[in-house]
Amino acid sequence: MADGIAAQASQPNGLTPQQQRWARVAIFTALAMASLDTAIANIALPTIASDLKATPADVIWVVNVYQIAMVATLLPFGALGEIIGHQRIYLFGLVLFTVASVACALAWSLESLLIARVLQGLGASGAMSVNAALVRTVYPPQHFGRGLGHNALIVATSFTIGPTIASAILSVASWEWLFAINLPFGLAALAISLKTLPKTTRATHSFDYLGALLAVACLGLLITGIDSAAHHVSAPVVIAELVAGALIGWVLLRRQAGHPAPMLPIDLFRRPLFALSAATAVCSFAVQGLAFVSLPFYFEEVLHRSAVETGIFLTPWPLVVGIMAPIAGRLSDHYPAGLLGGIGLALLGVGMVLLATLPPDPSIANIVWRMVICGAGFGFFQAPNMKAIMSSAPAGRSGGASGIVATARLTGQSTGAALAAFCFGLFGHAGATWALALGAGFAAIGCVMSFLRLIVQQPTDA
Repeated sequence: MADGIAAQASQPNGLTPQQQRWARVAIFTALAMASLDTAIANIALPTIASDLKATPADVIWVVNVYQIAMVATLLPFGALGEIIGHQRIYLFGLVLFTVASVACALAWSLESLLIARVLQGLGASGAMSVNAALVRTVYPPQHFGRGLGHNALIVATSFTIGPTIASAILSVASWEWLFAINLPFGLAALAISLKTLPKTTRATHSFDYLGALLAVACLGLLITGIDSAAHHVSAPVVIAELVAGALIGWVLLRRQAGHPAPMLPIDLFRRPLFALSAATAVCSFAVQGLAFVSLPFYFEEVLHRSAVETGIFLTPWPLVVGIMAPIAGRLSDHYPAGLLGGIGLALLGVGMVLLATLPPDPSIANIVWRMVICGAGFGFFQAPNMKAIMSSAPAGRSGGASGIVATARLTGQSTGAALAAFCFGLFGHAGATWALALGAGFAAIGCVMSFLRLIVQQPTDA
């Protein structure tokens, strides 16, 4: 009798172990596609520019509009998922992403490609906004950290193999196939999802459509302003975008004061553990953004290494993240996220300092082991912190918490990229070293905030 009760309790939402496995395959397939599409598009930009007769400045929008559409709509999709069901938002996002991928492959001009990429970004946002919430439903509570470790593994692996996959496809086919290849995977994930994804509990409050538009405008302007700063747009334009985003955010907060589930989840940020975990996530991904923008310039222009060598030097970071994330995920089921995250960010900060203080002519091994330290620290931090964000929110607010997980990641990465560009603008070639040092500072701040979580109290309704 007791064994039967324990077995039933280990099956979230009544799923059998086989259904759990297939549901995870569907969720992680969508996550992998959304993550891959950022990496592969970057590689193809010169080819796309040549084929569509676009300038480098214009073709960069193929990447920008995807990211802006995704970041701007993460929180509204997460909030809507709490009302109509996380699985429905995921299915909508997966269908839209797959259809938009075909539209990207059929694009005949830069304008048509940009429209398709906006739709693709919206689809990716739908799937990613509820990703962590769905992981919470298809893993037993005692294995939730392990599930988030697998989640981090998928993201790290996608970014690691993305450039390789893109290069392999471009070596035998045109750039359109970079997007068309999503079709079979999207259809497979859709077929599996329809059969295995569990229905989630729905909230009873109504959806604030005007609030959703305000949230899209607020986040869209803020991320556009950050992106404009990274691409050296004039200061008045950057300031206008950031100020407009902040003002719209203030209007949104006033409008949704007292709402049971506000679009900008200020109710969740009143929880110290949630607020510290989200802020720590922004810091950690800012470090990643600073590193991955500055390091290619550092290796090629300061250390005078080839592009091939630079690719090799960058690989250990995401590769080690993929190894460490599942280990940290399992540990987070037994040890507090504040401790694990603090250790991880301390290690990441040490790695950034070591990279910033490389000798003038380092050997390959001298570079690689420093990158390994960074990857190990980042990987050790990621899954426990995701678990802290999700676990510190009530089950009924999983959509809002899941949206914050993705928003914090993309906001941190964009901020890091903008700060790296700012360092290059101020210091020229030496800007890479300053960017790495700034990354070490962000890691130190995140480390302190992570350890502070050990002394805050978790609300009893989470």
